[in-house]
Amino acid sequence: MKQAEQIKRDFESAGISMREWAEANGFNPRTVYAVVDGSLKCKRGVSHQIAVALGMKESRPVHHLTNVASGKK
Repeated sequence: MKQAEQIKRDFESAGISMREWAEANGFNPRTVYAVVDGSLKCKRGVSHQIAVALGMKESRPVHHLTNVASGKK
């Protein structure tokens, strides 16, 4: 998984800004900046999606959790 400094270097070497990437991927630029600088925990929701898209977190399927949440076995 990538760390924030690696993400910033990747943007720099690609010649695009985080804002450009955010807008191209349908994310709010402020949220992307908050994810990269560590202001958000990225446990779920959009911040988690951004972290996964940037390679900062792994994406794990949660299909096995749906039965737990609904009370089924």
